[in-house]
Amino acid sequence: MATFERREGTWRVKVRKSGVSRSATFRTKAEAVAWSVKVEAEIQAMKSGLIPNKSFGDVLQRYSREISPLKRGCRWEQLRIDLFLREYPKLCLTKLQFLGPDVFAAWRDERLKSVSALSVRREWAILQHACNVAVKEWRWLPVNPMSTVKAPAAGAARTRRPTAQETERLLLACGYGHDVPPVSALARVGAAWLFAIETGMRASELCGLTLETVDLDQRLASLLMTKNGHPRVVPLSVEAVRILQQVGAVTGGVGGYFNLRPASLDALFRKAKAMALIEDLHFHDSRREALTRMASKLDVMTLAKVSGHRDLRILQNTYYAPDMAEVAMRLD
Repeated sequence: MATFERREGTWRVKVRKSGVSRSATFRTKAEAVAWSVKVEAEIQAMKSGLIPNKSFGDVLQRYSREISPLKRGCRWEQLRIDLFLREYPKLCLTKLQFLGPDVFAAWRDERLKSVSALSVRREWAILQHACNVAVKEWRWLPVNPMSTVKAPAAGAARTRRPTAQETERLLLACGYGHDVPPVSALARVGAAWLFAIETGMRASELCGLTLETVDLDQRLASLLMTKNGHPRVVPLSVEAVRILQQVGAVTGGVGGYFNLRPASLDALFRKAKAMALIEDLHFHDSRREALTRMASKLDVMTLAKVSGHRDLRILQNTYYAPDMAEVAMRLD
């Protein structure tokens, strides 16, 4: 049974049927009524053990509307889903009644022809979660059809570290100088690269630094929003403080110390990398360089606190890439 309530120019509808309750808000009552009829039919189908007459594309579209906005990586995830809907009709037009492991295996094999296994694994996680939500919350699927399909192998962890020469060429391309105010956004990308090497911060983390989250006197930066959802405090080296003071004198802290958004930083970094004729270098490689340098000064538990890693295996296998020739010299 559906009930409708008008609230500040919108219509709130609640559906209760067979012990299942759902609610939503719409601009018009007609939209609310249409939604209630659809939901009641879905609940009846669920009660009868029937799978609704929907496609996997319908699952992804609803997931994009309702689930993705709850995540920090919302924009990236929604772009991936748009790509699935646009370029993989065999997957997205498949009706849920016929959605089996073979459909996802075929998508995996086709996708691996154009992108790396790591990229497919990231996209796999979206599809996997969408199926889980469709099973557990929406009751559109009786079981997750991906549960018996093998995901692509993770492959070897990336070990790329920038050389001193590459950093010098990159800073030259950015137009960044030690004693020159980084007025342009490209110059501040150069400053951000050096700062990331000093601190091990991710691009999104350093772009979020503000006057309120940095204590230059104590040389501490408080990161309230991080990739794993756990805040942390990062100690700042003398060089890191110098860089913040340098960029802060230009930006005034408006829009963050670096006054860069992660997407802009990424685009400008790619531009500078191309100008410097550097291949296969990611901004995130600065994090590996930073943590490898810090490993010679900090014990592993302290290093994990600085980096924010809760799994020491990831810290060891992915981000700690020592030069074994240097290690050999320490043995003498």
